[in-house]
Amino acid sequence: MSCATSTSAPQKPRPGDCCGGGSCCPCVWDEYKQALKEWKIKELKDSSSHQKS
Repeated sequence: MSCATSTSAPQKPRPGDCCGGGSCCPCVWDEYKQALKEWKIKELKDSSSHQKS
């Protein structure tokens, strides 16, 4: 039995999700990049805490 509660990485925006106009603030790509960054940090913290156990 594993104690890991890994969450899935955020999904990339679909092709039609971005208007391509550059005026949306924040853009769906900005939101994706931020969510991905936060997910990677959480995954690193989770993996390092499990290695210490």
